[in-house]
Amino acid sequence: YAHNPASSPSQPGGIMPQQSPHAWCIIVFPKFSPLVRCTSYNPDRESWASDSSDSVISSGSDSDSNLYKVILLGEHGVGKTSLARIFGGVEDCSDAEEAGNTYNRSIIVDGEEASLIVFDIWEQDDSQWLQNHCMKMGDAYIIVYSVTDKVSFEKASELRIQLRRARQTEDIPIILVGNKSDLVRSREVSVDEGRACAVVFDCKFIETSAALHHNVKDLFEGIVRQIRLRKDSKEDNARRMANTKRRESISKKAKRFLGRIVAKNNKKMAFKAKSKSCHDLSVL
Repeated sequence: YAHNPASSPSQPGGIMPQQSPHAWCIIVFPKFSPLVRCTSYNPDRESWASDSSDSVISSGSDSDSNLYKVILLGEHGVGKTSLARIFGGVEDCSDAEEAGNTYNRSIIVDGEEASLIVFDIWEQDDSQWLQNHCMKMGDAYIIVYSVTDKVSFEKASELRIQLRRARQTEDIPIILVGNKSDLVRSREVSVDEGRACAVVFDCKFIETSAALHHNVKDLFEGIVRQIRLRKDSKEDNARRMANTKRRESISKKAKRFLGRIVAKNNKKMAFKAKSKSCHDLSVL
């Protein structure tokens, strides 16, 4: 682990002037991939960078079709930073607080490599400008609430509405995440409530536990699949789906087939089927 603090240069224009530390780190984390760069996001520069010259990446660049920007949204204290640090592999670092708030790493999903830049900048400051910028810059969004906090769940619904207004004409991948699922006795939001919210707002849903690392890997692999389903060709997605189905058991295939038949003839069952499908991050 290496850390190199430096002051961010001031930028012309006068937009939100501030000084923010930059840091970079290389860490082995076997659950994803061996390389991660962690940096601090500077909204003045419309980019993020480390001190390493080969890791300066424009946040608006489309030069690499496999480079995806993922934005974490949600109330304070719901576990956004914990999820981001697990992805970045820095949650156990002694200097985790100085590791930065963007995490860049490559992961293998369905046998193909993809690079994610995860931005944990929603609460970086109280600027409305930065939050509006977050709503427009992402290729995909993870909206996090705590299953132990009903207010954070309601706020997640508000964020989904804000995101829909900001990106009205775009089909943006969104996953609603109920974090802290390990705190069973403190639960205020049921799985069914989370699932129903995802169905109403037309997004995917998953519950995670950052404390136990439960479903965190599935979450970030799922966001890659959701992006690919929208950006890649039908042929590429059909090939990936075929590979996935080949790995399914016969009983699972039969259950899925019968569920479709029942749903066609019953509106209530159709809603229930859609509610269940929101858990499947490998399909639209």
